Amino acid sequence: MKNTLTVILGGGAGSRLFPLTMHRSKPAVPLAGKYRLIDVAISNAINSELRHIYVLTQYLSSSLNRHVSSTYNFDIFTNGFVEILAAEQRAEGGHWYQGTADALRQQWHTFDLPDYDLFLVLPGDALYHMDYRPLIRQHRETGADVTVAVNTVHRKAAHHFGLLALDDKGVISEFREKPKGAAMDGIEAPEAMLKKFGDRFDVGDTFLASMGVYVFTRKALDRYLRETEHMDFGKQIIPDAIKNLKCHGFIFPGYWEDIGTISAFFEAHMDLLKSPPPFSFNNPKWPIFTRPRFLPNVNALNCNLENCRVADGCILEGATLRTSIIGIRSHVRDHAVIEDSIIMGSDFYEPKCTHPSGVPLGIGKRAVIKHAIIDKNVRIGCGVKILNSEGLQEKDHELYTIRDGVVIIPKNTVIPDGMVI
Repeated sequence: MKNTLTVILGGGAGSRLFPLTMHRSKPAVPLAGKYRLIDVAISNAINSELRHIYVLTQYLSSSLNRHVSSTYNFDIFTNGFVEILAAEQRAEGGHWYQGTADALRQQWHTFDLPDYDLFLVLPGDALYHMDYRPLIRQHRETGADVTVAVNTVHRKAAHHFGLLALDDKGVISEFREKPKGAAMDGIEAPEAMLKKFGDRFDVGDTFLASMGVYVFTRKALDRYLRETEHMDFGKQIIPDAIKNLKCHGFIFPGYWEDIGTISAFFEAHMDLLKSPPPFSFNNPKWPIFTRPRFLPNVNALNCNLENCRVADGCILEGATLRTSIIGIRSHVRDHAVIEDSIIMGSDFYEPKCTHPSGVPLGIGKRAVIKHAIIDKNVRIGCGVKILNSEGLQEKDHELYTIRDGVVIIPKNTVIPDGMVI
């Protein structure tokens, strides 16, 4: 593993996750009450004994940079690092990353060292437990130039992914980047292949999808970054590699969720509340690391909690919470009702309200919130009702956004007393 360099892509704008990405990059979006999306990829790498890790950032990267630099620090006796690399101008030029491959191209002067013969490229915005060691082992044993990790997707979501076909030796025989409609025909996963994934979907409606997890030999990656102008892995490099190099697929049958849309983000959080959850943060053999905050215990007074995850430092006063995730430092006041929602919490405590609106930080008395995402540092006034009673799928408002039927209150927003959404 010492000869493998891990590169995590964290520079995208994440427009489909707006407004959660209004003030931060997609990998910095809060996850499960106390984590960030980037924590999953970094933790998987560390648990896989990979210690040389770069995170490439660009879009609204300050909070992501701050989180990574304050969280992942190895001791002086460990030969490893987790380091941020941002888009930069240099003497020979430089510009914003033009795509996933261009991000590595612009940083190739940093990566191109004789210490590394393999490069593991990871997305910074997916939810999954994956030991990368079997992937790297298969890559070496097959003598592949490129190996792509593969999972399954249903037809209704398949247009968001690169779809592929494998032959009986695991070689990728075909690849289609985000096809739609009839362009999907003929690449459905066969029944024999689906059995390797546990038959989670029906034959004919299930496809093999690239997870955005790639292993490249040094020679193959150097060729594409130096000798071509390809900007993107999925759109250009992987299709080209299938035609001209030895390109294998690695079957990963475990839980995997690409957090690319509001609906995917919301449903992944609701999945965490299932018993048992398909993805667990409670595995002592495979921990998900994050920044230690040294917050106090949850203080819950006269509350009714049903099927909830409540993060550190919360103050819950006489509230009713059902099937919801309550993030760090959340303050939920008397007779508030929260159902099927994600409350991301706060970055600070507010012993006394000094905000010009007069609305204190957190969830006000008698507020009712259902099927919503409340971003960090939001102030919800007394008697506010967030219900989307009209069942709208899409709407943009100066104080809120509705996407896929979910009401999102952006970070730092103030919802005045008595407002009904």
